[in-house]
Amino acid sequence: MSVTEPEPRGGETVEVRRRLPIALMAIPLAIALPTAGMAQEDSSGGTLIAATAAEPDQLDPHITSAYTSFQVLENVFDTLVEPDENLEMVPALAETWEVSEDGLTYTFDLRDGVTWHDGSPLLASDVVYSYDRWQTNNFWRFAEGTEVTAPDDDTVVFSLPAPAPNFLANLGAYKGLAVVQPANVDSGDIQTMPIGTGPFKVGAWNIGDSVELVRNDDYWGDAPAIDGVTYRFVPDPTVALTNLQAGEVHWTDNLPVQQVNSLKDSTDIVVESVPSNDYFYFAQNQAREPYSDVRVRQALAWAIDRDAIVQAAWFGNAAANQTAIPSTSGWYYDYAPYTRDLDQASALLEEAGVEDLEIDLMVVSTETAAVTAAQVIAANLADIGVTVSIRQLDSTTWIADQGDGNFDIFMWSWIGNLDPSDFYYSQHHSAGGFNAQGYNNPEVDALLDQAAAETDRDARKVLYDQAAKLIVDDASYVYLANPAIVQGYNPNVEGYTVRGDAAIRFRDVSLAE
Repeated sequence: MSVTEPEPRGGETVEVRRRLPIALMAIPLAIALPTAGMAQEDSSGGTLIAATAAEPDQLDPHITSAYTSFQVLENVFDTLVEPDENLEMVPALAETWEVSEDGLTYTFDLRDGVTWHDGSPLLASDVVYSYDRWQTNNFWRFAEGTEVTAPDDDTVVFSLPAPAPNFLANLGAYKGLAVVQPANVDSGDIQTMPIGTGPFKVGAWNIGDSVELVRNDDYWGDAPAIDGVTYRFVPDPTVALTNLQAGEVHWTDNLPVQQVNSLKDSTDIVVESVPSNDYFYFAQNQAREPYSDVRVRQALAWAIDRDAIVQAAWFGNAAANQTAIPSTSGWYYDYAPYTRDLDQASALLEEAGVEDLEIDLMVVSTETAAVTAAQVIAANLADIGVTVSIRQLDSTTWIADQGDGNFDIFMWSWIGNLDPSDFYYSQHHSAGGFNAQGYNNPEVDALLDQAAAETDRDARKVLYDQAAKLIVDDASYVYLANPAIVQGYNPNVEGYTVRGDAAIRFRDVSLAE
């Protein structure tokens, strides 16, 4: 899956009247949308200003993989079900559902009166359309042979080829599975002016500057108390903090990592952290020599110092880990074979016949933790005679180069969501949509396929543990750490919750005077 991103240009908003063909994945440089201010003249709840580290690459939830996009999309789109604060699935667009005794049929009853942001009604056929599109872009989440039908405008039926214990989690834990409006997709406008059913509408995208959301007064749930949300792009965390402390923004997740611990004692802002399902890793391009040799990949895993990375990149606000799933999860697998051993690393390189290795390590320049981690890794690998050149890219170029295989090693993070399948299938199954490193182990494929259909939880865990061991041993990913989710906001922001799944929800927020 590859996506593209607009090139920032001066922060202007320019009118665009023509519709874009859906085949064009590039986003126009400027988007003409009604301004948030126009929609808020008669409102009184105030606009929440959020400072984010980077600009969305686009606003199509089925195409983008950028976290900065989902920070916005979480508030624009809905799924059939969604996780509550305890990360348990609860009704969203589907008010109720039934599961057949054999676990093969899920029948969802849609809420009455749900409308799209343009006022048209949500129909069961829209869910079927969305599913067909999911199959193209998120196919790994649903078993081949899954069928979706709409017996009437209010009912959606999923027919599964085999029981899927992770079905509800796959369906609702991730806004990449949002229900979208067919006309919005067909016009191509979904990339820049999406129409959802969520609590906020897109009001304007000011390229290089901000995305503005306005309240959806016709939201099927309780309409938000605030008039809207403006996401400002503030790549420098020091600037984001200064803006927060000055009251120029209300919320940010882009705080200077070196100040997080001291900021938790602050009286002028609120800083909270929670354990996350996110993980950091680097992956080696197995389509290139010498990274196709497992001994080389393992050598790099033996050479790095994860504790040093955690301290330098997150100032201790992370947990070193050698598998994807954090220790706070019931799916955690306690397996850590790689302790820093330069002799072992050097021996593996020698055995593989590799000398004077020069590595191109690709990171996103605005990901401060990733850049710092890359610097530590470069220093670590220098100790075994490996030279690392850190290539810092904007997210657009990074994504393009990853999709084209233009890298030796890339570093990234992944929000693992809830089910173990989310941590492993897409990334390590040979058919996985995010297997950019080119990993292919038939035994891992079989284990992941079997685990996805296993209904006994204990048996599922055994299967995922076995798969995780192989993935780690093969160094498909070299896992680094599970960072905490750290966010800061003003004391007048009420009703906001920092969530372990990193979902940024402003629907219940109010701004106290």
